[in-house]
Amino acid sequence: MEYRNLGATGLKVSPLCLGMMSYGSPSWQPWVLEKAAAREFVKMALDNGINFFDTSDFYSYGASEEALGEATHGLVRREDLVISTKVGMPMSGKPNEQGSSRKRIREAIDASLRRLKVDYVDLYLLHKWDTDTPIEESVDALDDLVRAGKILYYGVSNFRTYQLAKAQQRAMTTSRRGLAAMQLQYNLVYREEERENLPYCGENGIGVMVYSPLARGWLIGGDAKMASLTERERTRAQQDVKGQALYGQGADWEVRTRLLEVAGNLGLPPGRVAMAWLLARPQVATILVGALEPHHLTEAVAALDVRLSETDMTYLEEPYRPGALRTAGYKEIMAQQKSVAAANS
Repeated sequence: MEYRNLGATGLKVSPLCLGMMSYGSPSWQPWVLEKAAAREFVKMALDNGINFFDTSDFYSYGASEEALGEATHGLVRREDLVISTKVGMPMSGKPNEQGSSRKRIREAIDASLRRLKVDYVDLYLLHKWDTDTPIEESVDALDDLVRAGKILYYGVSNFRTYQLAKAQQRAMTTSRRGLAAMQLQYNLVYREEERENLPYCGENGIGVMVYSPLARGWLIGGDAKMASLTERERTRAQQDVKGQALYGQGADWEVRTRLLEVAGNLGLPPGRVAMAWLLARPQVATILVGALEPHHLTEAVAALDVRLSETDMTYLEEPYRPGALRTAGYKEIMAQQKSVAAANS
């Protein structure tokens, strides 16, 4: 494993990060595995040199953080882990159990530390832009956590470039360290971040963490593939309302056709090729891997050894057509959760 610096920091992270959203409670989203399943995947990740693990208090309303804490406890030295978690999404309908106010951040980090069974987290991210809280308040609260020793670095997720710039400016003013990371959606069928966010991160030393590298599985799916999926994979494909809201429009289909063609010519699985394309992007520090089956991790690790030619890279990129920002999915997830809760009540 060749480790990379996270942006301009000295923190070394693996180019693959195990995304822990897949583990917690199926009552949060139907395809999520129970907490106990996480240990197998965490151990497999560690055995393959992966030292980076990403979660959020929002995932399974804390159960994902518990899954990571329980999976790593007694298995590995704390010093060998790089743990990232997030704050800002609603944990309930109560007014101060959502958003990125100083109060929310201060209380959320203590709850996350308890669930993760650690004294500090390496990276703490604002999960989304909070229209009700000045970004200066949020960044100052994060900087206070650094001085308190509860977090080592901080960053943001899902910010637009002007929002990212405001957060970076405040971070530089407050501590002169700036943001350590930006987590964003990026894959072969969604490349809008290449316009502004990725160049801004590159120029300002902000490490890029990519989620949905396979477009939540859409890139390697299709009706023909459905029959070969495991039960867990099929459940996600059929009940992942966010993925259904985001992908499968316009030029997406031609991009997927070319991906399958290039993969066939190379004799490689398409997912491996799609991840190799991302790993070759200069601003990308790490890509998040959501593993429901062991072979998902195996394929991600294998992608580290794939080097695509310039011809293949260009051929994969040609069909893409710039379009609107894809920010759908959150409302669909919340509606699904309400439906599940009603059915279980």
